[in-house]
Amino acid sequence: MAEIRNYTINFGPQHPSAHGVLRLVLELDGEVVERADPHIGLLHRGTEKLAETRTWVQSVPYMDRLDYVSMMCNEHAYCMAIEKLLGVEVPLRAQYIRVMFDEITRILNHLLNIGTHALDIGAMTMVLYTFREREDLMDAYEAVSGARMHAAYYRPGGVYRDLPDQMPQYEVSKWKGADAVRKLNENRQGSLLDFLDDFCSRFPRYVDEYETLLTDNRIWKQRTVDIGIVTPEQALAWGFTGAMLRGSGIEWDLRKKQPYEVYDRVDFDIPVGVNGDCYDRYLVRIEEMRQSNRIVKQCIDWLRANPGPVITSNHKVAPPKRESMKSNMEELIHHFKLFTEGMHVPEGEVYAAVEHPKGEFGVYAVSDGANKPYRLKLRAPGFAHLSAMDDMARGHMIADVVAIIGTMDVVFGEIDR
Repeated sequence: MAEIRNYTINFGPQHPSAHGVLRLVLELDGEVVERADPHIGLLHRGTEKLAETRTWVQSVPYMDRLDYVSMMCNEHAYCMAIEKLLGVEVPLRAQYIRVMFDEITRILNHLLNIGTHALDIGAMTMVLYTFREREDLMDAYEAVSGARMHAAYYRPGGVYRDLPDQMPQYEVSKWKGADAVRKLNENRQGSLLDFLDDFCSRFPRYVDEYETLLTDNRIWKQRTVDIGIVTPEQALAWGFTGAMLRGSGIEWDLRKKQPYEVYDRVDFDIPVGVNGDCYDRYLVRIEEMRQSNRIVKQCIDWLRANPGPVITSNHKVAPPKRESMKSNMEELIHHFKLFTEGMHVPEGEVYAAVEHPKGEFGVYAVSDGANKPYRLKLRAPGFAHLSAMDDMARGHMIADVVAIIGTMDVVFGEIDR
């Protein structure tokens, strides 16, 4: 008779289904996982330490690179921490712009998660559908900031600039003819808000398409139902937040429970799961995209009707307008001091958190009154989720490990920091 042996194997670190440079050491009994040991640190860039050598504003672009799928949400928590220490009031229009882009970012994140999770499990078509919609929202990122990913659009005291009145247009090239360009530019004739309004009216239909492909798909359900079950008690004990917590039936969402910016002025619901398995977490994310679409639509309506400033008028925090800087000596000095020395943030410590697409993303900052943080600590939601890998995977098959990593929606920029 053949001898049955227990194996210890490496899953990753360069595994396409590991969603980053994760090394997972699996102890197997045949194909059943006896133990899963996540090894992290392969993407460590020392963000928290680097922040101590940069001015407060210079660290904003570092936030984009933490969770490089949810860029503006990371910036948001960091800017909120600085604003709390400074006691700066953010203009109302800037708050609406921030909420709108937070929800655009949530849709971007969930589209990537659902598309790649399905791809990991063997459904090839989904990722092509979800990336089609991501392109439109990436164009919105590019229209406001000039970058498709690392936007650095949020600033302490507001946002970098107001929304553009004209969307960038495709041009005829050797790859795209006049007819193709005309079709691509159909919904780009107006402002960014017109473009997003058009997207919001189309998006519910797209989500229906995703559900047609996956929600009642026999293979998808076989791979996700009753896989990686997390009870409400376990989810709380392990520090879960976001869809990982709500999938287990706990209705906790910072946007409702501890509202920030203008979340108390917009209408939306919090979806929760029942069984706490991979399938429930998928359903929660699908419904979150629908709710985010609702919020974006409300923000568009408000922003159309209410012009105004988008960044604080305190020139010790935000630069003056270029026209006034070039015609007024005092404004020139403000500009020079801000961009050479940076702002001096009062002594103190602060914690600011946002309902990030992956969970609670928090920034704990300590200031000693200098122009740089004395200490910065980031609370990454994915770190807590990955730490539960051993408990969630134990007793499942190797193939289920892929489904569990996919449902965690991990990005290693924020886990390794």
